[in-house]
Amino acid sequence: MFEFLQSGGPLMIPIGLCSVVGLAAFLERLWALRQWRVLPRSLRVAVMDLVRQGRFEDALIACRQSESPWGRVAEAVLRGRGRARADVKELAEEVGRREAAELERYSGIVGIVAAIAPLLGLLGTVWGMILTFRVIEEGGIGQVGQLAGGISTALVTTFAGLSVGIPALMAHRWLLARVDDLLLDMEEAALELLDRVAADPNPAASAASPPASPSAGSAE
Repeated sequence: MFEFLQSGGPLMIPIGLCSVVGLAAFLERLWALRQWRVLPRSLRVAVMDLVRQGRFEDALIACRQSESPWGRVAEAVLRGRGRARADVKELAEEVGRREAAELERYSGIVGIVAAIAPLLGLLGTVWGMILTFRVIEEGGIGQVGQLAGGISTALVTTFAGLSVGIPALMAHRWLLARVDDLLLDMEEAALELLDRVAADPNPAASAASPPASPSAGSAE
């Protein structure tokens, strides 16, 4: 295996580095984009229950303690209680855009690897052909060993570049689709919370207000 990689020449080093960086970035995003880290179901249920009970401060505390992307969006919605629905929605969307950028972090690295690795393989192909034609120019086609070395460099680097680039491209597309799915779920949950807050901005105060006194006419 080592001899196979060595036959690819010096360009195998950057291709190998691309594979390591791409794999590390993908594994980090794979961990960061798990459902329970982005939109914990337990947090969503707890916040909605607290809002129904009018315990907005407790809901805010729960959002802060979760330290999740949806928790920060929900916190923005709860902080906007009492304001116009459009204003609260705009505030939540602003926070959501920041969280979306955070979710997409490092995904671009995988995309860069997917683009660069095949180009490095192509560069290795060109380099191998240059070596081959140089051997032919200097000693003719009789130097089979040196000719084979140049051709081997061309083929091995092409193979290595594609072997890194194709999985990286698939991983990048998967990460983008995963982020889109999570953002859609976050938006749906935030709108549900917004509808609840807008429909009853201060249920605790409403429940605590005393009933109206009977009119004088009814007392008679």
